[in-house]
Amino acid sequence: MRRPDQQTTTRPTTDTAPGTTGDAPPAEATGTGARRPADVTGAARPPDAVAASRSAGDLTTETALAPYLRAQAAAFLRSLRLHHEHSAPADAGGQDAAAATRALRRSARRISGTLHTFRAALDPLWADQLRTELTWLSGLLAREHAYANRLTRLIESLHQLSGPALPAARGARAVGEGGAAGAQGRAALGVGAARAGALLERRLTLARTRSHSAALQALGSARFHAVADAVALLASDVPLAPGPAAGRTAEAALLEPANRAEQRLLAAVAALPPEGTEPYNEAQDAAWHQARLLLRLHRYAHEVVLGAAAPALAGPVHALDLHRDAVEAAEAAAAAARTPRIAPATAYALGVLHADQRHEAEAARAAFRETWPYATVLSAP
Repeated sequence: MRRPDQQTTTRPTTDTAPGTTGDAPPAEATGTGARRPADVTGAARPPDAVAASRSAGDLTTETALAPYLRAQAAAFLRSLRLHHEHSAPADAGGQDAAAATRALRRSARRISGTLHTFRAALDPLWADQLRTELTWLSGLLAREHAYANRLTRLIESLHQLSGPALPAARGARAVGEGGAAGAQGRAALGVGAARAGALLERRLTLARTRSHSAALQALGSARFHAVADAVALLASDVPLAPGPAAGRTAEAALLEPANRAEQRLLAAVAALPPEGTEPYNEAQDAAWHQARLLLRLHRYAHEVVLGAAAPALAGPVHALDLHRDAVEAAEAAAAAARTPRIAPATAYALGVLHADQRHEAEAARAAFRETWPYATVLSAP
């Protein structure tokens, strides 16, 4: 991450579209250098609009890290209060409760990611314990939302695929057999689509209901109350590193960890499979998920050090979120297809649905490559 007092004339290669941003931070990679990405990849660095808003002398744990953590802790507590208000029986299942849950997860992720990146500037034992608990809470709250979105995504895709104008690239194609084979495939898909949709709805609705019950149980548990108490204390007091570590320079306390987070991200992106590889190779998904988690950590470090999110990363964030959703939807379709004793037409519809979601995953990967501001990273063999 470029230091706040440095200037640059480089610009990103593409304009990015706004996006949205649900997971434990990945294990910290080895290596301690604070080199800039250009030293590793030769990629052009996008300008930071807020780089001039802070000077290196103003960047300390007391003026940057502690206020950020306190602000996120306050947002967590506000979201928790709203969640309690909108989780009454009269408001159960409402949009306000869902919005409060999303805000609660968002604050928990930011606190957890910040504790991970800047662990050396904080009390390490406290940081590790709170990060573990927030990771547990965020993952638990994310499941119900994920199952609901997955079901909506799959049902909408089934409706599109079973319509009269089934796209040739997404259907079961018999090369050389002409339009008659395509019409036969559409007919078979139409027969199985309704049953496939019903099967998916049963499976995912059951999973969502169980996740909702687990979340409600967790929110009433002693473990959650301990987490809420810890975050409440964080809103007023941030336990910084004791002893000599407390007096470290801004570069050692904040810039170096942020640079290491950026280096890990760029290394993960450079290691992504090149364009044009087999689209149905699920073994490649893990590398893309890892890049998504590292991008999240980099964004949070950017918010701490530079005071705001990096606009150039909105497009890649959105693309990787879509990639995650498509991959998980494809896995759900494949799991449903393994249900014993389902009709052949149902299995066929689920197979087409799985292929469609894998195409969506490939499209998200292409969108990431187009919006990634360090374009030369992706040209590596």
